[in-house]
Amino acid sequence: MIRIGIICPSEIAFRRFLPALQNAGDKIQFAAIGIASPEEWFGDLSNISQKAIDEQQACERAKAQSFIDQYGGEIIVGYGNFVTSDKIDAAYIPLPPALHFQWARKALESGKHVFVEKPSTTSLADTDELIHIASEKSLALHENYMFIYHAQLDALNNVVKSEEIGDIRLYRISFGFPLRQLNDFRYNKKLGGGALLDAGGYCMKYARYLLGDTARVVTAQVNNIDGFEVEMYGSATMSNNNGDIAQISFGMDNDYRCEIEIWGSKGTITSGRILTAPAGFVPSYTIKKNQEIETRELPADDAFLKSIQRFVACVESGETRKEEYDILHTQETLVGQFRKLAKI
Repeated sequence: MIRIGIICPSEIAFRRFLPALQNAGDKIQFAAIGIASPEEWFGDLSNISQKAIDEQQACERAKAQSFIDQYGGEIIVGYGNFVTSDKIDAAYIPLPPALHFQWARKALESGKHVFVEKPSTTSLADTDELIHIASEKSLALHENYMFIYHAQLDALNNVVKSEEIGDIRLYRISFGFPLRQLNDFRYNKKLGGGALLDAGGYCMKYARYLLGDTARVVTAQVNNIDGFEVEMYGSATMSNNNGDIAQISFGMDNDYRCEIEIWGSKGTITSGRILTAPAGFVPSYTIKKNQEIETRELPADDAFLKSIQRFVACVESGETRKEEYDILHTQETLVGQFRKLAKI
């Protein structure tokens, strides 16, 4: 039995992770939730009032208690206490990206397996350090790009392999969403915000799936908007050794789009919700052959559950852990290629 804890009472943990975990079987179980201590939340407490400290702790405890009331487990005060606790074997880390490396490293150094939200860290060097620690200690390190496990991806790929739309001329992947509340971490540079890590990583992950092992970024561009300290939208071209091309575009102040377009010599496939389909949702795709258009259903799935199952497999199998380390390294390498070309 893997006893997994959550390092903060985040929305995605309550809304997506724990419901999926309830269906993951008896190999893994929710055990605890960690909340930040005053020092971890504020840093230097010398200029912080006791009232502010009490309010912060009460707010975090209240959020954590809602987890406990519905799913059991217990509250551990202090992230440092959480990652070293003997009450957990693994840590789920849904913190803002800039905090992933610090707490994933501490968890691994404390002998805990790590299930981390995407992106794993904000740099290739940091991700490689986590991989090194995990490998040395035979620990799982899994990045939660859950969409990659959804059955709709393989279903679409099988249509392509059938040659129904002929030879592939172009893949186009788009992922963007409207502006959120301005205090969202996505707009905070210190917290690892920015469209590249929040949305662009999805597109590169899917492009790598489509283009294969030799996928690489060949052009990259990011764009800023007045009033924001992080890049707000961007685009790139990716290619492989066969000359296949994927164009990607992403943004955080956009009309919502979550789409794959596969343009072939005999037809074109388009599908929405390709990166964000929730459990039970029945996706679909449109296949167009000249002026003939048909819409077909794709399989429903629970990608978050399958990501948890992959994590369990990483805990149980050294070979699977090694595969996951390579996947992590490849993803951060592509992000690094993008950064270099876009000069960010």
